[in-house]
Amino acid sequence: MLADLSFADLVLWTHAKDSGLIAIAQVRPMTSATVFTQDLVGTKVVGEQEIEISKALATGAMIRDQEPTRIGEFNVKEEYVPVHYQGKAIAVITRHRNIETMRTPSKLELNYREIANLLYRMVVTGEFPIRDSSYRSESAPRVGDGLIRLDGESQINFASPNARSAFSRLGWNRDMEGISLGEILENLTSSKEPREESWLMTMNGRSARRAEFENDNGTIDLLAIPLTQDGNHFGAVVLVHNVTELRRRDRALLSKDATIREIHHRVKNNLQSVSALLRLQSRRVDDDYSRLALEEAVRRIGSIALVHETLSNSARDSISFDEVLSKIVKNSVELSPRPGEISINYSGEFGSIPALLATPLALIITELIQNSLEHGLSELGSRVDVFVEREDREVKVIVKDDGSGLPDGFNLKENSNLGLEIVRTLTENELSGTLSFNNSYPGTEATVTFRIP
Repeated sequence: MLADLSFADLVLWTHAKDSGLIAIAQVRPMTSATVFTQDLVGTKVVGEQEIEISKALATGAMIRDQEPTRIGEFNVKEEYVPVHYQGKAIAVITRHRNIETMRTPSKLELNYREIANLLYRMVVTGEFPIRDSSYRSESAPRVGDGLIRLDGESQINFASPNARSAFSRLGWNRDMEGISLGEILENLTSSKEPREESWLMTMNGRSARRAEFENDNGTIDLLAIPLTQDGNHFGAVVLVHNVTELRRRDRALLSKDATIREIHHRVKNNLQSVSALLRLQSRRVDDDYSRLALEEAVRRIGSIALVHETLSNSARDSISFDEVLSKIVKNSVELSPRPGEISINYSGEFGSIPALLATPLALIITELIQNSLEHGLSELGSRVDVFVEREDREVKVIVKDDGSGLPDGFNLKENSNLGLEIVRTLTENELSGTLSFNNSYPGTEATVTFRIP
């Protein structure tokens, strides 16, 4: 803000740890061309400039009206502004302005420079910057977005063209000068709901305030910064930013997120309805093979529904998969052939998983657990363990049982049932991962490895 109001490059200098003076911050103006093409942060000052900075630090007074100096191709006028904290000068702002670009100043430029000089005086007296004020935020309005200057009576005595344009968008098409800013905002208010504090108080310029004003025509972001001298208030600067389009996009994103969550919720409900219909159908089927096939379909649909249920409660494109896994384990125990004798445990954490990977991963784990329950623990064993190992984006999932182990000559491609064929296809095609089976003595160990893109 100071650089933009000054039409000048600013550099902040302070004592180096060893000796001398070092640049610790630098900013270029958005209202004029920069003087410095190179970055100065981390460099030490030398020559005549070091003497002037040291003098400003020692005296605590602003040094102005220096003779222009040559920097590169430009004649530059420099000023030195000591920064005070708790009554002591701790740093110096050097202000560098290219005088070759100086011309007869416009009303806007005169006001900007006058406001800048007032703020520099506040820096010297320790009244600026104001502690914990919101203008330090990166999202705060900039000088170029629009500026309004208030006098000591909170009346507008200058409004930049961009500020006028922002208020014109809200519906104010009359002159602004000589009118209270709070009065204009009150007249533009379309909401009938009462406010805790009127706009006459919020934007009177007597305290640093950040507020957003909205009516049926648009939205503006307002940042009021009081101007003081030795504690006496004599005016304020109000930065104005037309954020109508930004807020429209924010609302569109919120609406989109809500719509996506609602879609996931409806998909989950529909899948549960399909699952219930298939479960009813399986009870009416006499053939054991057909009934088993329908029950497997119910289980797979249920796994997909679990993912959509989690996605319906999330506003992000990723979900905490550990929540899904705990539900898969719980459902698998309830549907196991020996529910009172078999335990399923898991350790490790998936963390956040992209939504695109969540559905195939849920189906893979469901099928591997079910395969252990149906084949590995059909006669022997009573325990299934799911181990999750994740390091950055590399993920390994191990499903291990303590049953009878793999049959002799087992080959994944040749001996797979439908469930294992689903696991292999999803692992290779959806996760771009690998699947392997090994005897773990006792039992079988299935390992899925993949990388989160």
